[in-house]
Amino acid sequence: MNFTNNDASKLLKIIKARRDVRGNRFINKPIEDEKLNMILEAAIFAPSVGYSQPWKFIVIRNEKIKHALLDNFENENEKAKNIFKERELYRELKLEGILEAPINIAVIYEPKDDDVLGMTSMKKMGEYSVVCAVQNMWLQARALNIGIGWVSILNEQKVLKTLKAQSNTQLIAYLCLGYVDKFYKESELKTLGWEREKLLNECVQYLY
Repeated sequence: MNFTNNDASKLLKIIKARRDVRGNRFINKPIEDEKLNMILEAAIFAPSVGYSQPWKFIVIRNEKIKHALLDNFENENEKAKNIFKERELYRELKLEGILEAPINIAVIYEPKDDDVLGMTSMKKMGEYSVVCAVQNMWLQARALNIGIGWVSILNEQKVLKTLKAQSNTQLIAYLCLGYVDKFYKESELKTLGWEREKLLNECVQYLY
């Protein structure tokens, strides 16, 4: 299958329009099952080292579980406030949308018991494969005008215990999904001045 320059331009446009969505942007509109399935299907077509496909996706609609995860976040966020106590902006940020989003998805890494092709030297490649799946989800969701927020201020082991995950698994991402009232034109943290955007020439090195 060959793609056109127009296809390539649309893909880059979607990539540039991807945003990390906070809870104050989600609206009360359910995600259609077929669109949720498209997002999950995009995930499982991500590249994976040794074709290991070491991912599992736990779709959460249960309010009791959401509240447990919110408690987890709030406990960890109190610690983070002390770390960033010199930056007043931190206390004003809305950093999750666990209750506001209609769907939460925990993205889990399930390592294989046997040796995996491509992981004999770089042991983290299985986890990186799952991150590729997360990126696929994010871009597919954006193409469907559905927002995703990645919540990383969590105690991983407590999340896994709440979800009753297998003991050898790892939490790679905790995602909040939902329709939004708007997508920001630029990254929210860039707009608020949390960090400066790096230019392309600052990120690329050429060796000849």
